[in-house]
Amino acid sequence: MLTFISGGVRSGKSAYAEKRLVEQANSSGGRLIYIASGQATDDEMRERIAKHRHDRADAGWLTFEQPIAIAELLPHIQPGDYVLWDCLTTWLANEMYTTNQDGIFCVNVPGCMERKCSEVVAAVENMREIATHVTIVSNEVLDELPSPYEETKRYSQLLGDLHCKFVQIADNAIEMDYGFAIEWKKEGQVCVQ
Repeated sequence: MLTFISGGVRSGKSAYAEKRLVEQANSSGGRLIYIASGQATDDEMRERIAKHRHDRADAGWLTFEQPIAIAELLPHIQPGDYVLWDCLTTWLANEMYTTNQDGIFCVNVPGCMERKCSEVVAAVENMREIATHVTIVSNEVLDELPSPYEETKRYSQLLGDLHCKFVQIADNAIEMDYGFAIEWKKEGQVCVQ
């Protein structure tokens, strides 16, 4: 099963996703896998990462710090796992600013981000085939006014495309708003694009 959860910053996405997966894993005995894409690049991020670690400390999560290259984790995923990837928006920003052998950011290399986006979708689809349940968390940043900056526009376009793709293939799509879960797509529904 694949669940996609989006919403504004600090809307309760991670806590909701964690609670759902902990309940499911506890009832079936599966492992809890946490894929963390955040990097402690400043004080605010360090505090957020520390809070997330504290919030999940007692549940028995096996955590993988994976800011890029999600496919590298596939060998670690086992049947019966409950996987939470937090979060797509951070991963996308991280991948945009990886560099090639010439020191050029991926976002500035033609086709680089399209390749990385295709790879991450394939990785999630493969993970979904192995694990019992995969949940992706992503921030909803597309409601803001359009940016005058080209890289920000590119980020928004890539994120929007990934959101559409993941919602299309997901069994469940949930939007968190003020701590409330709004189910836009439930298992068994077909998404028409």
